[in-house]
Amino acid sequence: MANAMVSLNGSGSALPTLLGNGPARIATGGKIRAGIKVLTKKAAENQQAKEIYDQGVAAGHSFEQIEKILGEALPNLKSPLVPKNVAWFTVRGQDFPNPEVASQILDAFGEVRADGVKRLYRFPVVFPSDMWQAVMPHELVAWGANEKKYWSEYAPDGRVRYCKCHAPIPMNDTGRRVIRVFGGRKTTLRSDNGGLCDPESCAEYQQRQCNLSGRFIFFIPGIRSISAFELHTNSFYALNAAIQKFETIAFMRGGRISGFLDNQRTSFYITKKLMEVPHIDESGRAVRVRQWIIELEAPIDVTALLRANDDGETAIVNARTASRILEGPGEALADIEAASTSFAAHMSPLATRTDAGADGGAVVDGEQEGEGSESARANARTSGRFGAQSARTERDAGPSLEQVMEAALSCGVDATRYEAYANHRWGSGWKLNVGGRRRAQEELERWHTDPKGYREWIDGELK
Repeated sequence: MANAMVSLNGSGSALPTLLGNGPARIATGGKIRAGIKVLTKKAAENQQAKEIYDQGVAAGHSFEQIEKILGEALPNLKSPLVPKNVAWFTVRGQDFPNPEVASQILDAFGEVRADGVKRLYRFPVVFPSDMWQAVMPHELVAWGANEKKYWSEYAPDGRVRYCKCHAPIPMNDTGRRVIRVFGGRKTTLRSDNGGLCDPESCAEYQQRQCNLSGRFIFFIPGIRSISAFELHTNSFYALNAAIQKFETIAFMRGGRISGFLDNQRTSFYITKKLMEVPHIDESGRAVRVRQWIIELEAPIDVTALLRANDDGETAIVNARTASRILEGPGEALADIEAASTSFAAHMSPLATRTDAGADGGAVVDGEQEGEGSESARANARTSGRFGAQSARTERDAGPSLEQVMEAALSCGVDATRYEAYANHRWGSGWKLNVGGRRRAQEELERWHTDPKGYREWIDGELK
Protein backbone atom coordinates (compact mmCIF):
# COMPACT_ATOMS: atom_id res chain seq x y z
CA MET A 1 0.00 0.00 0.00
CA ALA A 2 1.84 3.07 -1.26
CA ASN A 3 2.14 6.19 0.88
CA ALA A 4 0.18 4.71 3.79
CA MET A 5 -0.46 7.18 6.59
CA VAL A 6 0.53 6.31 10.16
CA SER A 7 -1.30 8.01 13.02
CA LEU A 8 0.97 9.43 15.72
CA ASN A 9 -0.14 10.56 19.17
CA GLY A 10 -0.25 14.33 19.39
CA SER A 11 1.10 14.97 15.88
CA GLY A 12 -1.69 14.08 13.45
CA SER A 13 -0.40 11.68 10.84
CA ALA A 14 2.94 11.09 9.16
CA LEU A 15 4.36 9.09 6.32
CA PRO A 16 6.29 5.96 7.31
CA THR A 17 10.01 6.11 6.58
CA LEU A 18 12.70 3.58 5.82
CA LEU A 19 14.12 3.75 9.36
CA GLY A 20 11.06 4.98 11.27
CA ASN A 21 8.82 1.93 11.34
CA GLY A 22 10.27 0.34 14.47
CA PRO A 23 9.02 0.89 18.03
CA ALA A 24 9.83 4.28 19.53
CA ARG A 25 12.83 4.23 21.83
CA ILE A 26 14.27 6.84 24.19
CA ALA A 27 17.93 7.52 23.49
CA THR A 28 20.19 7.17 26.54
CA GLY A 29 23.64 8.65 27.03
CA GLY A 30 24.89 7.69 30.46
CA LYS A 31 24.53 5.13 33.24
CA ILE A 32 24.09 5.43 36.96
CA ARG A 33 24.80 2.08 38.57
CA ALA A 34 22.84 0.57 41.43
CA GLY A 35 25.86 -0.81 43.26
CA ILE A 36 29.53 -1.66 43.01
CA LYS A 37 31.75 -4.60 42.17
CA VAL A 38 34.51 -5.83 44.43
CA LEU A 39 37.27 -8.40 44.15
CA THR A 40 36.38 -11.98 44.93
CA LYS A 41 38.01 -13.54 47.98
CA LYS A 42 40.49 -15.34 45.75
CA ALA A 43 41.30 -12.23 43.69
CA ALA A 44 41.73 -10.11 46.83
CA GLU A 45 44.56 -12.39 47.90
CA ASN A 46 46.47 -11.41 44.75
CA GLN A 47 48.49 -8.24 45.35
CA GLN A 48 48.63 -7.31 41.65
CA ALA A 49 44.86 -7.68 41.36
CA LYS A 50 44.35 -5.40 44.36
CA GLU A 51 46.61 -2.75 42.84
CA ILE A 52 44.82 -2.85 39.47
CA TYR A 53 41.42 -2.65 41.16
CA ASP A 54 42.37 0.27 43.43
CA GLN A 55 43.96 2.19 40.56
CA GLY A 56 40.90 1.66 38.36
CA VAL A 57 38.48 2.83 41.05
CA ALA A 58 40.60 5.91 41.78
CA ALA A 59 40.75 6.78 38.07
CA GLY A 60 36.97 6.54 37.72
CA HIS A 61 37.00 3.58 35.33
CA SER A 62 33.87 1.48 34.93
CA PHE A 63 33.88 -1.94 36.52
CA GLU A 64 33.75 -3.52 33.04
CA GLN A 65 37.01 -1.75 32.19
CA ILE A 66 38.61 -2.82 35.46
CA GLU A 67 37.52 -6.40 34.89
CA LYS A 68 38.92 -6.32 31.34
CA ILE A 69 42.29 -5.04 32.58
CA LEU A 70 42.36 -7.73 35.27
CA GLY A 71 41.61 -10.39 32.65
CA GLU A 72 44.45 -9.21 30.43
CA ALA A 73 46.96 -8.92 33.28
CA LEU A 74 45.90 -12.10 35.12
CA PRO A 75 44.36 -14.50 32.58
CA ASN A 76 44.25 -17.35 35.09
CA LEU A 77 42.01 -15.32 37.43
CA LYS A 78 38.49 -16.14 36.29
CA SER A 79 35.60 -13.76 37.13
CA PRO A 80 37.68 -11.58 39.50
CA LEU A 81 34.81 -9.18 40.38
CA VAL A 82 31.44 -9.82 42.03
CA PRO A 83 28.55 -7.39 42.64
CA LYS A 84 28.07 -5.93 46.11
CA ASN A 85 24.85 -4.43 47.43
CA VAL A 86 25.45 -0.97 48.96
CA ALA A 87 23.36 1.98 50.14
CA TRP A 88 24.54 4.38 47.42
CA PHE A 89 24.61 4.64 43.64
CA THR A 90 27.80 4.59 41.61
CA VAL A 91 28.46 7.57 39.31
CA ARG A 92 31.65 7.28 37.24
CA GLY A 93 32.91 9.52 34.46
CA GLN A 94 33.59 6.58 32.15
CA ASP A 95 29.89 5.66 32.17
CA PHE A 96 28.98 8.93 30.40
CA PRO A 97 29.86 10.25 26.93
CA ASN A 98 30.88 13.47 28.68
CA PRO A 99 32.70 12.49 31.89
CA GLU A 100 31.98 15.93 33.38
CA VAL A 101 28.31 14.95 33.73
CA ALA A 102 29.21 12.52 36.50
CA SER A 103 30.89 15.32 38.45
CA GLN A 104 27.88 17.59 37.90
CA ILE A 105 25.51 14.96 39.30
CA LEU A 106 27.67 14.36 42.38
CA ASP A 107 28.18 18.09 42.97
CA ALA A 108 24.44 18.76 42.74
CA PHE A 109 23.02 15.80 44.67
CA GLY A 110 25.90 14.01 46.41
CA GLU A 111 25.95 13.66 50.20
CA VAL A 112 28.71 13.05 52.72
CA ARG A 113 27.64 10.55 55.35
CA ALA A 114 29.34 8.38 57.98
CA ASP A 115 32.26 7.21 55.82
CA GLY A 116 33.23 10.79 54.91
CA VAL A 117 33.03 10.17 51.15
CA LYS A 118 30.69 12.15 48.91
CA ARG A 119 28.30 9.67 47.31
CA LEU A 120 24.95 9.65 45.51
CA TYR A 121 22.22 8.39 47.84
CA ARG A 122 19.13 10.14 46.46
CA PHE A 123 18.46 12.22 43.35
CA PRO A 124 15.47 13.73 41.48
CA VAL A 125 14.29 12.34 38.16
CA VAL A 126 11.80 13.34 35.48
CA PHE A 127 10.44 10.69 33.15
CA PRO A 128 10.07 11.54 29.43
CA SER A 129 7.02 9.37 28.67
CA ASP A 130 3.61 8.66 30.19
CA MET A 131 3.96 4.93 29.47
CA TRP A 132 5.78 3.25 32.35
CA GLN A 133 6.69 0.41 30.00
CA ALA A 134 8.75 2.92 27.98
CA VAL A 135 10.58 4.46 30.95
CA MET A 136 11.06 1.15 32.77
CA PRO A 137 11.69 -1.50 30.08
CA HIS A 138 12.43 -4.97 31.43
CA GLU A 139 12.74 -8.54 30.21
CA LEU A 140 13.99 -12.00 31.05
CA VAL A 141 17.31 -12.32 29.26
CA ALA A 142 20.12 -14.86 28.89
CA TRP A 143 23.46 -13.51 27.72
CA GLY A 144 26.01 -15.26 25.56
CA ALA A 145 29.67 -14.38 25.31
CA ASN A 146 29.14 -11.08 23.45
CA GLU A 147 25.41 -10.54 22.97
CA LYS A 148 21.95 -11.50 24.13
CA LYS A 149 21.28 -15.17 23.50
CA TYR A 150 17.60 -15.43 24.47
CA TRP A 151 15.14 -12.84 25.71
CA SER A 152 11.44 -12.51 26.49
CA GLU A 153 9.02 -10.46 24.44
CA TYR A 154 5.26 -10.08 24.65
CA ALA A 155 2.83 -10.46 21.79
CA PRO A 156 1.09 -7.24 20.62
CA ASP A 157 -2.00 -8.12 22.66
CA GLY A 158 0.12 -8.37 25.83
CA ARG A 159 -1.23 -11.81 26.71
CA VAL A 160 1.42 -14.23 25.46
CA ARG A 161 5.12 -14.05 26.41
CA TYR A 162 7.49 -15.42 23.80
CA CYS A 163 11.13 -16.45 23.95
CA LYS A 164 13.07 -14.79 21.14
CA CYS A 165 16.54 -15.26 19.70
CA HIS A 166 18.56 -14.07 16.73
CA ALA A 167 17.70 -15.72 13.43
CA PRO A 168 20.46 -17.64 11.63
CA ILE A 169 22.52 -15.58 9.19
CA PRO A 170 21.07 -16.24 5.71
CA MET A 171 23.36 -17.57 3.00
CA ASN A 172 23.16 -17.15 -0.76
CA ASP A 173 22.31 -20.00 -3.15
CA THR A 174 25.85 -21.28 -3.18
CA GLY A 175 25.97 -21.50 0.58
CA ARG A 176 29.38 -19.87 0.59
CA ARG A 177 28.50 -16.25 1.11
CA VAL A 178 26.25 -14.51 3.65
CA ILE A 179 23.43 -12.30 2.43
CA ARG A 180 23.70 -8.68 3.49
CA VAL A 181 21.00 -7.99 6.05
CA PHE A 182 19.40 -4.54 6.14
CA GLY A 183 18.46 -3.02 9.50
CA GLY A 184 20.43 -5.36 11.73
CA ARG A 185 20.05 -9.02 12.53
CA LYS A 186 16.59 -10.54 12.32
CA THR A 187 14.93 -12.19 15.28
CA THR A 188 12.81 -15.29 15.51
CA LEU A 189 10.99 -17.44 18.03
CA ARG A 190 13.16 -19.91 19.91
CA SER A 191 12.43 -23.46 18.81
CA ASP A 192 12.27 -24.86 22.38
CA ASN A 193 8.94 -24.80 24.21
CA GLY A 194 7.13 -23.81 21.05
CA GLY A 195 8.68 -20.36 21.26
CA LEU A 196 6.99 -19.61 24.59
CA CYS A 197 8.78 -18.12 27.59
CA ASP A 198 8.10 -20.48 30.49
CA PRO A 199 10.69 -19.97 33.25
CA GLU A 200 9.66 -23.11 35.17
CA SER A 201 10.53 -25.32 32.20
CA CYS A 202 13.46 -23.26 30.87
CA ALA A 203 16.91 -24.81 31.38
CA GLU A 204 18.67 -21.43 31.25
CA TYR A 205 16.39 -19.92 33.88
CA GLN A 206 16.75 -22.90 36.21
CA GLN A 207 20.54 -22.71 35.88
CA ARG A 208 20.43 -18.94 36.66
CA GLN A 209 21.70 -18.09 33.18
CA CYS A 210 18.45 -16.27 32.35
CA ASN A 211 17.38 -13.53 34.77
CA LEU A 212 15.12 -10.54 35.06
CA SER A 213 16.78 -7.36 33.80
CA GLY A 214 15.25 -3.91 33.85
CA ARG A 215 16.22 -0.26 33.81
CA PHE A 216 14.80 3.15 34.60
CA ILE A 217 15.12 5.81 31.87
CA PHE A 218 14.96 9.43 33.01
CA PHE A 219 16.31 12.96 32.93
CA ILE A 220 17.76 14.70 35.99
CA PRO A 221 16.55 18.27 36.61
CA GLY A 222 19.41 20.75 36.39
CA ILE A 223 21.73 18.35 34.52
CA ARG A 224 21.91 19.36 30.88
CA SER A 225 21.81 16.45 28.46
CA ILE A 226 19.94 15.80 25.23
CA SER A 227 20.03 12.07 25.99
CA ALA A 228 18.35 10.43 28.95
CA PHE A 229 20.18 8.55 31.71
CA GLU A 230 19.55 4.99 32.77
CA LEU A 231 19.75 2.96 35.96
CA HIS A 232 19.82 -0.83 35.68
CA THR A 233 18.35 -3.19 38.24
CA ASN A 234 17.64 -6.92 38.42
CA SER A 235 15.40 -6.63 41.47
CA PHE A 236 11.86 -7.90 41.01
CA TYR A 237 10.82 -6.07 44.17
CA ALA A 238 12.19 -2.73 42.97
CA LEU A 239 10.54 -2.99 39.55
CA ASN A 240 7.21 -4.24 40.91
CA ALA A 241 7.04 -1.48 43.54
CA ALA A 242 7.86 1.14 40.88
CA ILE A 243 5.00 -0.09 38.69
CA GLN A 244 2.58 0.45 41.58
CA LYS A 245 3.90 4.00 42.10
CA PHE A 246 3.62 4.78 38.39
CA GLU A 247 0.06 3.51 38.17
CA THR A 248 -1.00 5.39 41.31
CA ILE A 249 0.42 8.71 40.11
CA ALA A 250 -0.97 8.19 36.60
CA PHE A 251 -4.43 7.50 38.02
CA MET A 252 -4.40 10.79 39.94
CA ARG A 253 -2.85 12.85 37.10
CA GLY A 254 -5.14 11.75 34.30
CA GLY A 255 -2.73 9.13 32.96
CA ARG A 256 0.42 11.26 33.17
CA ILE A 257 3.73 10.37 34.82
CA SER A 258 5.99 12.48 32.60
CA GLY A 259 7.35 15.90 33.47
CA PHE A 260 7.13 17.56 36.86
CA LEU A 261 4.35 16.27 39.09
CA ASP A 262 2.81 19.64 39.97
CA ASN A 263 3.18 23.38 39.42
CA GLN A 264 5.75 23.50 42.23
CA ARG A 265 8.18 21.56 39.97
CA THR A 266 8.08 18.52 42.23
CA SER A 267 9.73 15.47 40.69
CA PHE A 268 10.09 11.79 41.41
CA TYR A 269 13.13 10.78 43.46
CA ILE A 270 15.19 7.61 43.23
CA THR A 271 16.82 6.36 46.41
CA LYS A 272 17.48 3.08 48.24
CA LYS A 273 15.78 1.44 51.18
CA LEU A 274 17.10 -1.37 53.35
CA MET A 275 14.52 -4.16 53.26
CA GLU A 276 14.15 -7.79 54.22
CA VAL A 277 13.64 -9.63 50.95
CA PRO A 278 12.18 -13.18 50.97
CA HIS A 279 13.50 -15.83 48.60
CA ILE A 280 13.72 -19.60 48.27
CA ASP A 281 17.13 -21.13 48.97
CA GLU A 282 18.63 -24.18 47.26
CA SER A 283 16.91 -26.56 49.68
CA GLY A 284 13.47 -25.04 49.06
CA ARG A 285 13.20 -23.14 52.35
CA ALA A 286 11.80 -19.61 52.51
CA VAL A 287 14.44 -17.30 53.95
CA ARG A 288 14.75 -13.54 54.31
CA VAL A 289 17.84 -11.46 53.68
CA ARG A 290 18.46 -7.73 54.14
CA GLN A 291 19.23 -5.84 50.95
CA TRP A 292 19.32 -2.28 49.71
CA ILE A 293 16.43 -2.03 47.23
CA ILE A 294 15.90 0.81 44.75
CA GLU A 295 12.86 2.84 45.73
CA LEU A 296 10.90 5.36 43.68
CA GLU A 297 9.58 8.27 45.75
CA ALA A 298 6.93 10.85 44.86
CA PRO A 299 7.07 13.52 47.62
CA ILE A 300 3.83 15.31 46.79
CA ASP A 301 0.48 16.14 48.35
CA VAL A 302 -1.63 13.46 46.66
CA THR A 303 -4.88 15.16 47.69
CA ALA A 304 -3.89 18.16 45.57
CA LEU A 305 -3.44 15.86 42.57
CA LEU A 306 -6.93 14.48 43.04
CA ARG A 307 -8.38 17.97 42.62
CA ALA A 308 -5.95 19.21 39.97
CA ASN A 309 -8.25 18.33 37.06
CA ASP A 310 -11.52 19.62 38.54
CA ASP A 311 -11.46 22.84 36.56
CA GLY A 312 -12.95 21.49 33.33
CA GLU A 313 -15.65 24.16 33.36
CA THR A 314 -12.98 26.85 33.66
CA ALA A 315 -11.24 25.50 30.56
CA ILE A 316 -14.54 25.58 28.67
CA VAL A 317 -15.14 29.23 29.64
CA ASN A 318 -11.63 30.27 28.59
CA ALA A 319 -11.92 28.30 25.35
CA ARG A 320 -15.22 30.07 24.57
CA THR A 321 -13.58 33.48 25.05
CA ALA A 322 -10.62 32.48 22.85
CA SER A 323 -13.02 31.29 20.16
CA ARG A 324 -14.83 34.64 20.17
CA ILE A 325 -11.49 36.45 19.82
CA LEU A 326 -10.66 34.40 16.73
CA GLU A 327 -14.12 34.80 15.16
CA GLY A 328 -14.51 38.54 15.72
CA PRO A 329 -12.99 41.18 18.01
CA GLY A 330 -16.11 43.15 18.92
CA GLU A 331 -17.87 40.95 21.48
CA ALA A 332 -14.72 39.42 22.92
CA LEU A 333 -12.99 42.76 23.43
CA ALA A 334 -16.10 44.12 25.13
CA ASP A 335 -16.07 41.15 27.54
CA ILE A 336 -12.36 41.56 28.24
CA GLU A 337 -12.60 45.34 28.77
CA ALA A 338 -15.50 44.89 31.19
CA ALA A 339 -13.69 42.18 33.14
CA SER A 340 -10.41 44.13 33.13
CA THR A 341 -12.13 47.26 34.41
CA SER A 342 -13.83 45.31 37.20
CA PHE A 343 -10.62 43.51 38.12
CA ALA A 344 -8.56 46.71 38.03
CA ALA A 345 -11.05 48.51 40.23
CA HIS A 346 -10.15 46.18 43.09
CA MET A 347 -6.53 45.32 42.33
CA SER A 348 -5.03 48.57 41.01
CA PRO A 349 -3.44 50.92 43.56
CA LEU A 350 -5.09 53.82 41.65
CA ALA A 351 -8.54 52.65 42.79
CA THR A 352 -8.19 51.84 46.50
CA ARG A 353 -10.99 52.57 48.87
CA THR A 354 -8.91 55.07 50.88
CA ASP A 355 -8.72 57.33 47.79
CA ALA A 356 -12.42 57.04 46.87
CA GLY A 357 -14.59 60.16 46.67
CA ALA A 358 -18.16 60.61 47.87
CA ASP A 359 -19.71 59.26 44.66
CA GLY A 360 -17.23 56.42 44.19
CA GLY A 361 -14.89 58.25 41.82
CA ALA A 362 -11.11 58.06 42.30
CA VAL A 363 -9.16 61.05 43.54
CA VAL A 364 -6.24 61.93 41.25
CA ASP A 365 -4.09 65.00 42.02
CA GLY A 366 -6.82 66.36 44.28
CA GLU A 367 -9.64 66.05 41.68
CA GLN A 368 -12.55 63.68 42.11
CA GLU A 369 -13.58 61.82 38.97
CA GLY A 370 -16.88 60.17 38.11
CA GLU A 371 -17.22 56.81 36.39
CA GLY A 372 -17.73 58.39 33.01
CA SER A 373 -14.77 60.77 33.07
CA GLU A 374 -12.04 60.45 30.49
CA SER A 375 -9.34 60.04 33.18
CA ALA A 376 -11.21 57.15 34.82
CA ARG A 377 -11.57 55.39 31.49
CA ALA A 378 -7.85 55.90 30.83
CA ASN A 379 -7.01 54.42 34.22
CA ALA A 380 -9.23 51.44 33.49
CA ARG A 381 -7.55 50.87 30.13
CA THR A 382 -4.09 51.19 31.73
CA SER A 383 -5.03 48.75 34.46
CA GLY A 384 -6.45 46.33 31.92
CA ARG A 385 -3.25 46.53 29.86
CA PHE A 386 -0.89 45.94 32.73
CA GLY A 387 -3.14 43.86 34.99
CA ALA A 388 -1.76 40.55 33.74
CA GLN A 389 1.85 41.69 34.23
CA SER A 390 1.10 42.92 37.77
CA ALA A 391 -0.67 39.66 38.60
CA ARG A 392 2.30 37.65 37.36
CA THR A 393 4.72 39.72 39.46
CA GLU A 394 2.62 39.28 42.57
CA ARG A 395 2.24 35.56 41.90
CA ASP A 396 6.00 35.09 41.65
CA ALA A 397 6.45 36.86 44.98
CA GLY A 398 3.60 34.92 46.55
CA PRO A 399 0.21 36.61 47.03
CA SER A 400 -0.97 37.71 50.46
CA LEU A 401 -4.28 36.60 51.90
CA GLU A 402 -5.62 40.14 51.46
CA GLN A 403 -4.76 40.07 47.75
CA VAL A 404 -6.59 36.78 47.31
CA MET A 405 -9.66 38.10 49.11
CA GLU A 406 -9.59 41.29 47.00
CA ALA A 407 -9.52 39.20 43.85
CA ALA A 408 -12.45 37.12 45.14
CA LEU A 409 -14.40 40.31 45.89
CA SER A 410 -13.76 41.52 42.33
CA CYS A 411 -15.60 38.40 41.15
CA GLY A 412 -18.54 39.25 43.40
CA VAL A 413 -17.75 36.69 46.14
CA ASP A 414 -17.63 38.06 49.69
CA ALA A 415 -14.75 37.03 51.99
CA THR A 416 -16.81 34.74 54.25
CA ARG A 417 -18.29 32.75 51.38
CA TYR A 418 -14.98 32.53 49.51
CA GLU A 419 -13.16 31.28 52.60
CA ALA A 420 -15.81 28.58 53.10
CA TYR A 421 -15.38 27.52 49.47
CA ALA A 422 -11.56 27.55 49.60
CA ASN A 423 -11.53 25.52 52.85
CA HIS A 424 -13.80 22.97 51.17
CA ARG A 425 -11.68 22.82 48.03
CA TRP A 426 -8.11 22.84 49.38
CA GLY A 427 -8.45 22.34 53.13
CA SER A 428 -8.19 24.94 55.86
CA GLY A 429 -4.40 25.19 55.54
CA TRP A 430 -4.50 26.79 52.08
CA LYS A 431 -4.18 30.35 53.44
CA LEU A 432 -1.23 29.52 55.71
CA ASN A 433 1.31 28.73 52.98
CA VAL A 434 2.48 30.45 49.82
CA GLY A 435 1.63 27.49 47.60
CA GLY A 436 -1.97 27.41 48.79
CA ARG A 437 -2.52 31.13 48.33
CA ARG A 438 -0.86 31.03 44.92
CA ARG A 439 -3.13 28.17 43.85
CA ALA A 440 -6.18 30.19 44.92
CA GLN A 441 -5.00 33.30 43.11
CA GLU A 442 -4.30 31.37 39.90
CA GLU A 443 -7.83 29.99 39.95
CA LEU A 444 -9.27 33.48 40.45
CA GLU A 445 -7.22 34.80 37.53
CA ARG A 446 -8.57 32.03 35.29
CA TRP A 447 -12.15 32.89 36.25
CA HIS A 448 -11.95 36.70 36.28
CA THR A 449 -13.26 36.89 32.69
CA ASP A 450 -16.45 35.12 33.80
CA PRO A 451 -17.30 36.22 37.36
CA LYS A 452 -20.91 35.05 37.07
CA GLY A 453 -19.81 31.60 36.04
CA TYR A 454 -17.36 31.53 38.95
CA ARG A 455 -20.11 32.38 41.45
CA GLU A 456 -22.25 29.59 40.02
CA TRP A 457 -19.27 27.21 40.27
CA ILE A 458 -18.78 28.13 43.95
CA ASP A 459 -22.50 27.66 44.66
CA GLY A 460 -22.34 24.19 43.13
CA GLU A 461 -19.23 23.25 45.12
CA LEU A 462 -20.71 24.38 48.44
CA LYS A 463 -23.93 22.51 47.77
